[in-house]
Amino acid sequence: MNPEEFSNVARAESSYWWYRGMRRISETVLETGLNGRDPVRALEAGCGTGYYAHLLERRRNWSVYPVDLAWEGVVRARGLGLARVTQADLRALPFADGAFDLVSCMDVLVHFAKGGEGPPLAELARVTAPRGLLLLRAAAMRILRSRHSQFVWERQRYERRTLVAAVRQAGFRVLRCTYANCLLSPVALVKFRIWEPLLRRRAESGTKPLPRWLDALLYSCLRAEAGWLRTGRDLPFGQSLVLLGERAAP
Repeated sequence: MNPEEFSNVARAESSYWWYRGMRRISETVLETGLNGRDPVRALEAGCGTGYYAHLLERRRNWSVYPVDLAWEGVVRARGLGLARVTQADLRALPFADGAFDLVSCMDVLVHFAKGGEGPPLAELARVTAPRGLLLLRAAAMRILRSRHSQFVWERQRYERRTLVAAVRQAGFRVLRCTYANCLLSPVALVKFRIWEPLLRRRAESGTKPLPRWLDALLYSCLRAEAGWLRTGRDLPFGQSLVLLGERAAP
């Protein structure tokens, strides 16, 4: 990820509508797969600022091991009090086979070149225990690529079938894969494909503060989607994909 984005994320991650809403959606999908399981050890692969790993430790009381390639992320994660932070490449993780009951990987695969997700997914499978869970989120639908996508050095986006195929190839059984951030997709399409090109805006972060009423309105859309997903029904399209997988037993 673009190192300049770390400070933007750190400023916005706790309260900005997108982060709050996507966490709610991701955790809703995770809950459908936990089904009474209580992971003891969790890997946050590509932890960014470490904020989500911090929430998992505090709210779930799990032993979370955050990993990021960028030193900026490692420093910020340590600043949050996370004691198990490691700087490492997702393609060569310094952990034993089957070390984790849960592996979380949020918006990381998009930073690999198209078709380059195989090695990191294989490595995530290696460190996941048999019957352990994978919670994966990735940007979706190339037509919805934005100036923000360019700014954070996003290199690819996924369709549901391509993400499912890659995860299965790595050795996971897909329990659920749904699009998310669906309700706002028509607005995003107009903004990213018409408005931004007309204005010829340069690539920039999309995490700038919004008026409180607008932030609340946008968040309400993601909250509604989380409620829909909680019923077991998936969404047919959207700006993100959320996948829950299970490591195949040997």
